[in-house]
Amino acid sequence: MSKATQIKTSPNDHRLYRHITIENGLSVLLVEDREASQAAASMAVAVGHFDDPVSRPGMAHFLEHMLFLGTEKYPDSGEYSAFINQHGGTNNAWTGTEHTNFFYSINAEQFEASLDRFSQFFIAPLFNIDLVDRERQAIESEFSMKLKDDIRRVYQVQKETVNPKHPFSKFSVGNLKTLAGDESELRDELLSFYRGKYSANVMTLSLVAPQSLDELERLARQFFSEIDGKAIRSRYPDVPLYLPELLQTQINIVPLKEQKRVAITFALPALESFYSHKPLTFISHLLGYEGKGSLLSYLKELGLANNLSAGGGVNGYNFKDYNISIQLTDRGLAELDTVVEATFEYIELIRLQGLESWRYDERAALLRVAFQYQEQVNSLDLASHLSINMHHYQIEDVIYGDYRMDGLRVEETKQLLALMTPQNMRLQLVACELDTNKQAAWYHSPYQIKAIDPESIALWSKPCVRKELSLPPKNPFINDECVARSEKSATKVPVVVAQKPGYRIWHRKDDEFNVPKGHLYLSLDSAQAAASPRHAALTRLYVEMLLDYLTEYTYQAEVAGLSYNIYPHQGGITLHLTGFTGKQETLLELIIAKARERNFTQARFDLIKRQILRAWYNQSQAKPISQLFTSLTVTLQKRSFEPARMAELLEEITLDDLHAHVKSFYEKIHLEGLVYGDWLEGEAKTLGRRLEGILSLVTKPSQESSRELIDLSGKGTLLREIPVSHQDSSIIVYYQSDVTSPESMALLSLLNHTMSSTFFHELRTQRQLGYMVGTGYLPLNRYPGIIFYIQSPTSGPQLLLEAIDEFIADFAYAILQLTNQQWESTKHGLINQIMVKDSSLKTRSQRYWSSIGNKDYQFNQKELVAEQIKLLTRADLIKFIMQKMRTKHCDRLVLFSTGESHQDQVPLESDKMITDLRAFKQDAEQFDY
Repeated sequence: MSKATQIKTSPNDHRLYRHITIENGLSVLLVEDREASQAAASMAVAVGHFDDPVSRPGMAHFLEHMLFLGTEKYPDSGEYSAFINQHGGTNNAWTGTEHTNFFYSINAEQFEASLDRFSQFFIAPLFNIDLVDRERQAIESEFSMKLKDDIRRVYQVQKETVNPKHPFSKFSVGNLKTLAGDESELRDELLSFYRGKYSANVMTLSLVAPQSLDELERLARQFFSEIDGKAIRSRYPDVPLYLPELLQTQINIVPLKEQKRVAITFALPALESFYSHKPLTFISHLLGYEGKGSLLSYLKELGLANNLSAGGGVNGYNFKDYNISIQLTDRGLAELDTVVEATFEYIELIRLQGLESWRYDERAALLRVAFQYQEQVNSLDLASHLSINMHHYQIEDVIYGDYRMDGLRVEETKQLLALMTPQNMRLQLVACELDTNKQAAWYHSPYQIKAIDPESIALWSKPCVRKELSLPPKNPFINDECVARSEKSATKVPVVVAQKPGYRIWHRKDDEFNVPKGHLYLSLDSAQAAASPRHAALTRLYVEMLLDYLTEYTYQAEVAGLSYNIYPHQGGITLHLTGFTGKQETLLELIIAKARERNFTQARFDLIKRQILRAWYNQSQAKPISQLFTSLTVTLQKRSFEPARMAELLEEITLDDLHAHVKSFYEKIHLEGLVYGDWLEGEAKTLGRRLEGILSLVTKPSQESSRELIDLSGKGTLLREIPVSHQDSSIIVYYQSDVTSPESMALLSLLNHTMSSTFFHELRTQRQLGYMVGTGYLPLNRYPGIIFYIQSPTSGPQLLLEAIDEFIADFAYAILQLTNQQWESTKHGLINQIMVKDSSLKTRSQRYWSSIGNKDYQFNQKELVAEQIKLLTRADLIKFIMQKMRTKHCDRLVLFSTGESHQDQVPLESDKMITDLRAFKQDAEQFDY
């Protein structure tokens, strides 16, 4: 079938598509992408945790895990992941409510061999009894890791407060309790579940590769025709998500992290039938408005809220749980009735005045332009997205469905608005200071469910719209006539187009992706940005105040596809603008003008400061491995600081302190900028002159800020314990290169690539040390490094370090066991990964900008590294391991936390413990750049 009659594609999409249905009922979407260097496959199965047997919560998730561990044709449990990794790919899977998705990418020349392995998951998996206990331990580790995750804890309360006969109420993850019992019995149940649920007719497969459509069709038929086609269908009970008595209720939930938020939730029907007109998207577009007169703007003015999002919530076969989520201030929590009342007034305003075609058409026009200039994604993301979309849309809309808005249907929209009433509502309130009388199963979250006062329901049912609320005006930033300019780039890479003391602007006109979009990066370096923890805290506060202040003025631009972000870094702050080029300069001028006003009020200062403090204090509740990753950069980078230390200093900071900091921040500035995309060279030069003019009014030129990194050479094994309140232990072992050459980058990235799947297989799958287990190539401030990390519910840090050391000690032998062919294909796999083609304007802009940050001014670092990888021998890797990683006193940093459940194990101790971080950083030798 031809692409033209079958599947609607973007004019900007160079790929070819074909849909086929194999004889066994498997629906397959083939995608020919001649520009892709990597191929990808994704299988989406219409089986999820809703299908779990009542007696076996977590069975669908357990099955997802077990399918990776060997098939009749490829019985070795680690073979599939090792093969994918060796050939430059990645693989993963997830289990949702009604679907499970398996996906991977790989070097294109190995696609056929990989499909042979992948297809066997769905034809003849082994479900080896020897691995049953091991993998339920892995499920337990995954469950254990999230015990203190507030998202999971709140989600579980939601499950307990819906209709118990609805499958949403089931516990989805599974653990040792739900998967308990005799291994052979559990395996029999697993087999029965697999045979009863997995069938070709409930599967959708997507293949993306540089091969022709005919060749891809041949592969699909060759490898996937043997999947059993049983013509089965999931039958979920036709029961409502919420019983009447569960509506008009308030659910109080106490989180672990300090937060205050309310979700105003409405029970809506399933939405799939609405997708071509998207009435709910339109309602959310109006409710989520943040400009003057919006619900959020009004609540912020009253000091009741900081943030609002409309449209979230879970959805499924017969329900949509529609959420308006509002991040509350302390006052907002105390005056919750006012927040809810104003929300119903805004819904009423939409019902009375919002259902106008021009408003709908604005939103539709934005989606139309987004589709017309759809940016390409990598093969893996595309394959995964399409395989899921095949379950939700007609095949011709599998790409276009997300963008389709065929016109305002007033009656349809009114029907949905008519369900957004106090009678059809629940309030989910999350805050630390709430009353509770119950504890949720599994995650132990304290909660309470109580009826909302009938007087409040009556009041909210008769909304009288207050004069401060108004709907958005026409959006001046919408530009649906944008066309990419055809001028070719005069250079292969960005070049400097404007330079004087204190600033430098790089530019390149894009002539490949053919989108009328640009990426504009401006980095402002100031010696005052992070000279001390106090300076760093003030800079973060300034950025957050600025973003908050700008929201109202820039929201319409954001809606129109002109987005921006401002973020602090070691040397200062960066502004990144992206979107359609026709209006980018207008937005930049607006941001600069408003940034220079700095009209910060005491009220917003108090609220934003509180918000940052909350975020920093909440770091101590993050999962242990996340806390170690934060501590790694803090320990090694001179200008990175512990969140707790910055919070301590921020407590004392006043609005006057902030104004004084901003003044000193701008006294001496170094500006580095990149203009890339549909910008002409002359426009970039003009922009450079304009920025120079603005800078000359407020600042003197300066050098770039230094970004120092602790040099670990000659220090031996340094240990630093991070106090973390969690039942799991965690560890990171970091090795650092003392040079920044392409050779050192090649060596450490190849070492990581060679080790990663074996490390994961041995320490996670075989030894069951934990769910979060891995290695990583980690450059810090341009210096290459390699890390090993584990978060473990079973073992303390001493045992974890021993396991890592043992793995490293044995790995030299593992390298010797590789055949020449395996060694060459491992190198080839990594080279392909490094050299993978930029899939979009966005990914290329990110690469250019990080090259500038890394002083890779020829923009050819990846080519140089790839050339070095070609030259490396197994002996080079073995020599590095023996000299730098296997000695008892090798230079490295070990960060660890001891879990509450491992206090009785032998502690990890050393005479080289970092106990005073400030003194350590002050005294240590440093690399500078």
